[in-house]
Amino acid sequence: MLRPTKGKTPRRPAPKRPYNNQKDPVGVYCRVRPLGSDDEECCIEVISNTTIQLHAPDGLKANRNGEYKETQYSFKRVFGIKTTQIELFEDVAKPLVDDLIHGKNGLLFTYGVTGSGKTYTMTGSAGQGGLLPRSLDMIFNSIGPFQAKRFVFKPDDKNGMEVQNQVDALLERQKRDSQQTVPRTPVTRQRLDPEFADMIRPDEACRADGVDEDSSYSVFVSYIEIYNNYIYDLLEDTPADPLKAKPPQSKILREDQNHNMYVAGCTEVEVKSTDEAFDVFWKGQKKRRIANTQLNRESSRSHSVFVIKLAQAPLDADGDNVLQDKNQVAVSQLCLVDLAGSERTSRTRAEGNRLREAGNINQSLMTLRTCIEVLRENQMCGTNKMVPYRDSKVTHFFKNYFDGEGKVRMVVCVNPKADDYEETLLVMRFAEMTQEVEVARPVDRPICGFTPGRRQRNLAFKDELTRRLEERGGPVDGEIPAALTQLLQSLPPLPPVEISDPSDDQTLPRLIEVLERRHKIRQSVKEEYDKTANMLKARLQEMDGSIMSKENYIHEQRGKLSEKDKLIQDQKVEIERLEKNSKMLEYKIDILQKTTNIYEEDKRTLQHELESREHRLQREVSDKKRMEARMQGMVQDAKHQWEKECERRVNAKQLEMQNKLWVKDEKLKQLKAIVTECKVERPEALTPRPPEKPQRPSREKDRVPAKRSHSPSPVPTGAPVRAHHRRSHSAGNERWVDHKPVTNVDLDTVLQPNLPNAIKVSTPSEKALSKCDKYVLTHQEVASDGEIQTKLIKGEVFKTRGGGQAVQFTDIETLKQENPTAPSRKRRSSETHGAQGDENAEGGWTDVENRCSVAVEMRAGSNLGPGYQHHGYQKRRKP
Repeated sequence: MLRPTKGKTPRRPAPKRPYNNQKDPVGVYCRVRPLGSDDEECCIEVISNTTIQLHAPDGLKANRNGEYKETQYSFKRVFGIKTTQIELFEDVAKPLVDDLIHGKNGLLFTYGVTGSGKTYTMTGSAGQGGLLPRSLDMIFNSIGPFQAKRFVFKPDDKNGMEVQNQVDALLERQKRDSQQTVPRTPVTRQRLDPEFADMIRPDEACRADGVDEDSSYSVFVSYIEIYNNYIYDLLEDTPADPLKAKPPQSKILREDQNHNMYVAGCTEVEVKSTDEAFDVFWKGQKKRRIANTQLNRESSRSHSVFVIKLAQAPLDADGDNVLQDKNQVAVSQLCLVDLAGSERTSRTRAEGNRLREAGNINQSLMTLRTCIEVLRENQMCGTNKMVPYRDSKVTHFFKNYFDGEGKVRMVVCVNPKADDYEETLLVMRFAEMTQEVEVARPVDRPICGFTPGRRQRNLAFKDELTRRLEERGGPVDGEIPAALTQLLQSLPPLPPVEISDPSDDQTLPRLIEVLERRHKIRQSVKEEYDKTANMLKARLQEMDGSIMSKENYIHEQRGKLSEKDKLIQDQKVEIERLEKNSKMLEYKIDILQKTTNIYEEDKRTLQHELESREHRLQREVSDKKRMEARMQGMVQDAKHQWEKECERRVNAKQLEMQNKLWVKDEKLKQLKAIVTECKVERPEALTPRPPEKPQRPSREKDRVPAKRSHSPSPVPTGAPVRAHHRRSHSAGNERWVDHKPVTNVDLDTVLQPNLPNAIKVSTPSEKALSKCDKYVLTHQEVASDGEIQTKLIKGEVFKTRGGGQAVQFTDIETLKQENPTAPSRKRRSSETHGAQGDENAEGGWTDVENRCSVAVEMRAGSNLGPGYQHHGYQKRRKP
């Protein structure tokens, strides 16, 4: 079963305020107090009337390695140590008081570190009145003759004002006189505290211009303090209890129908003079919390707010009494705030309650900075972040000044001594940021439709009436019975009406004559009265018609004015929308401009990189062309060389075939001779005689070359081979690259080539060649007799001009394995000695391997053929 939900009372909409898109920045002023003594180090210098410069102390520079530099800060106005209180008031507070009298709100607060002169600036001393007493003096000097009687304006409990008639106000005054609870205006200045007795000299009195004389004014003051984030009323009367002292009760903040913040239940005292206002202020000042710390003998431990509320309402059509219409009452207020100074506990050495107070003070000031930062970001960047006003009572109380209308002024008080440098630096940064926040400009209140100059005409009428009554000797100040007596005395006197004789015939005729004369005067007065009444009636009717026509005209003009106002309102809304769009577009343009700059920078970088790569590519193309030309030359040389080599090999092959044919022919001849000799053999010729040596072919044409391996052999062009076998270079201390292909066969022989300190590879690489200075290639091939023959092709490693490694072959060693028990594969003619001799003769000519059993040594630069040329890979250059 569903429970019926309780409906919430809808919030009453706030009255529409006139639209205002004009804004003014927060006015920030700076005041520098004098040093305590001449020997103290100063860290602030006044450059001009709008600029100051901060110097980091020498000790701080040494500790931070010169991190802090000289910085300059600009303000709307800078007041030096010789500035008087009246000069400060003229520039800072006087415009706010003038706006207060004209129905506009204002906020003035002092800000700075502890001991920087904030309380002195706001309150002052004897002979040097501060901003607060001078503001009160200017208010009463301006509206003194136009003040309403006490209790004509009465505050309600919802931050508004009510207007009472003369009877209710008189009853309130009588009740007040009987109770004597509200402070009265002192008769003499001796009742005030001597410290405030002579704050302002007569020649320093100020007065506002343009005060509306057709309005009636009343001033109400209230004094509160914000202590440990709680609000207390300093003017509240607490009953004295000698047994148990009752602590003061904290107040709460509320919001009125106009969305203005006020302290609920706060005491508002109506004052009629500067002396009375001073008396009320001093009463609350005595209750304010102050304490003695290491940095200040009388340090404020709370934020104090002195509120001056001015109520004004127009006079009626006669200019005599206040108009009894609550909607016509205009209430403006000026808040004078003395903020407690920020302090560091490490310097004040605060403990207990003092430490808690310092923490709450610093927290509230930090919240104020945060609110200012968010306001500045919302206004400059077009964002809509929530401003944390409710985090502190100070910011929550002043919310309507920053979100609503009014002027905001801040006086930054600084102490130039070097010990406060770091705190002063933070205060300067906050002040510089606050100047960028804008507040809506207050609008003028609407003018009532009554004829101006009503008060003066009423006073003039009273003066003229008094003068005429005095001339006629009549009553003054409206004494109606005396005037009636004078009128009766102007009639003829009655004669004596006593009749003593019946025959008296004169008394009655004289009485009748006098009565007739009186009747005639009465008739004439009546006729004159009727005539005057008719004239007055006609004049009143004429004035009524004129008034009706004027009212119709005014109604028409008001209709046109409302249409104009609506049009202006629409135009203002459109202007605001366009301004927001303009700000947003400007913000986007800035972002796009920054992005464009970044892209242009990247473009220039890429363009530069592209040009460098193009230059590098051109160099590589030119190097490639030179390399192609070089390689074409090398190809041509190699082609020519191979052509010569092929021609030589063909000639050698032809010569070899010719030698083989000649050998076969000779063997056939020998076989034929042997067969022939066997037929005709004689006993005496059993011993064979050695046959004649066959004639060897010519050296150039019939020489049979030695059998070659499968790979082409080099053509020796150097010195002849030495008779003895040269010892291998591998016995030295050089570092070798031992290149053994994976296709080589392991022979399992006892004697193997031993290369100590060698790098064994299957494929030569540039890394291995760079670490060694000798190179050896183990090459295996099948010899002409069917045995495996191993060749050690050696060379020297050197660096090339291009940064790579190259091998220059310088020596070849041939290693051959033979089996002595195996039958010889050489053909023998017979088993006889002759045949052996023939075989030796043939072997001596045909066994090329025996005759070339030593290695062929080539000089550096010799051509070993295409099969024995090995070059390292050229090292690639980095781009």
